[in-house]
Amino acid sequence: MGTVKALLARGGLHPHFQPIADLAEGHSAAHEALIRTPAGCPWRSPDELFAAAREEDCVVALEIECVRLALRAWMGLRPAGRLFVNLSAQALVTALAQADLNLLLTLTEEAHLSASGVVIELTEHERVRDIAALEAAVARLRRHKVQIALDDFGDGRSSLRLWSELKPEFVKIDRYFVHQLPQHPEKLQTLRALIQIAQVFGSTLIAEGIETEDELHLVRDLGIRLGQGWLLGRPAPTPVSRAQAAALAVIERKDLAVFPERRRAAHRRAAVPQVLREIPPVTPAQSNDELLQRFSTDETAHAIAIVDEAQRPLGLVSRTRFVTQYAKPYFKELYGRQSCTLSANLSPRLLDLTADIDTLTAVLTSEDQRYLSEGVIIVEHGRYRGLGAGEDLVRAVTEARIEAARHANPLTLLPGNIPITQHIERLLEAGREFVACYFDLNQFKPFNDLYGYWRGDEMILLAARAITHHADPRRDFVGHVGGDDFVVLFQSDDWEARSQQALAHFNAAAVGLYDEAERLAGGVMAEDRHGNLRFHPLTTLSVGAVKITEAAPNLRPEDVANAAARAKRQAKALGGGLHVDTLRPPHPSPSGQALSAN
Repeated sequence: MGTVKALLARGGLHPHFQPIADLAEGHSAAHEALIRTPAGCPWRSPDELFAAAREEDCVVALEIECVRLALRAWMGLRPAGRLFVNLSAQALVTALAQADLNLLLTLTEEAHLSASGVVIELTEHERVRDIAALEAAVARLRRHKVQIALDDFGDGRSSLRLWSELKPEFVKIDRYFVHQLPQHPEKLQTLRALIQIAQVFGSTLIAEGIETEDELHLVRDLGIRLGQGWLLGRPAPTPVSRAQAAALAVIERKDLAVFPERRRAAHRRAAVPQVLREIPPVTPAQSNDELLQRFSTDETAHAIAIVDEAQRPLGLVSRTRFVTQYAKPYFKELYGRQSCTLSANLSPRLLDLTADIDTLTAVLTSEDQRYLSEGVIIVEHGRYRGLGAGEDLVRAVTEARIEAARHANPLTLLPGNIPITQHIERLLEAGREFVACYFDLNQFKPFNDLYGYWRGDEMILLAARAITHHADPRRDFVGHVGGDDFVVLFQSDDWEARSQQALAHFNAAAVGLYDEAERLAGGVMAEDRHGNLRFHPLTTLSVGAVKITEAAPNLRPEDVANAAARAKRQAKALGGGLHVDTLRPPHPSPSGQALSAN
């Protein structure tokens, strides 16, 4: 059986290229080089090959060879766009030390390949021990206009601190957050948080693992510009200029994706105690040599606070910056015995233990990015309690957004007033055509008065099931305004047929919620809104609809809400069924009017 070293010596490895597509235009913005083994090779997959290389202690040599092969093949093909090549942080640092990096850069220059078109995709960056050496290697690459990408960010091992320190041009979002995205609203909230962080650091996000049309639709409408996955294009020996036909059809669609909503009420938790790390502080009396010993014995400490005798914070020392500074020539000899305050940030950010989630968000979005790398000091009544790491702050804010109340109706768990308004805003801002339909129950109050709230809730749930069953969850947004009022924002072309089917579905099933006597009578005797006893027919569903076209004047969400509510009232006045109203020009008003049940 052959060895990896023998395979490297005789050759046979060859690269394939998987497209990274522009999700707004559909063309291939870049390709990632992926290695393939020759026929008859004992290692059928790259994972098996690299596992064997680790056993033979030649994984760095294998990585460097894969990059060389990818560059040579790319130069021969000369396609448009960037080339992403994988290199572990360890291999990059090793290549720099062994001058292999010079060979790679020379190779691009001799073939007249623009280095600005090469992106080193850092893999296994969670194992980085010597960040200073990695930063030096990255700085050297950037002098040659080579760009950097972090791979698989969010896989549980990736480091927000490394993102902050390296400030890569690209960050690839781990495929976990894209897989089955339409069924997981918490993943969508996490992607939104990553989009905000990318804006802070000036990085471009790439969504990995896009395999279905619904996943692509959501990622596109979130505003993530680049994507990679089998739906867009599989690895092949030759690069492609466009995404696959199925992906292009999604990219060219006019309708907006319906974002999945959280279907349960969230419980707000205290924010700061969630991120508190009880790391013992030091005093100004301790030297830089003693501080180095502390960092050496406590690898979990991302930073160490300096406090006075009363435990009031004086400064904060970042592990990364301190170790980098200490490693400089003559630092130990000149400053090793001096006070550790020499290396401290003497104006650290303090967070009170009682601070809320909005305060954490303000820290993350502030212009001072040191808080993301060195963290913050947490105090109680002005005295030191512990530290909060930047990545913990991001996690706390993300979880809070995931668990924050989405104003979902507690009975049906459908999105309520605020999510409905937000979706209308998205449709209006994108200039999309849609139909706003307002569903309401006729003769519901007499039913509820006769049978009580328990059976009344069953009637409302029946309406929710009928409406959602006949809406397309990928295109049509279903919301529950409150009581027996529902709103559907249709993008489906056959919205009218779907509305009529929902009416028929409900009207046929609602009869079964009455007792036999009322069913036979065709209604109930009950008081009306004026206290007069009279006969009320069985409960049915009505809907008012208003069409919003691309040519509609500058509309606001409240204009759409008012028009849909007006159409609904007209439908009820006509005795039920579907009524389609025309959109009237909006009248200026001093304040917006939200959707309301009436």
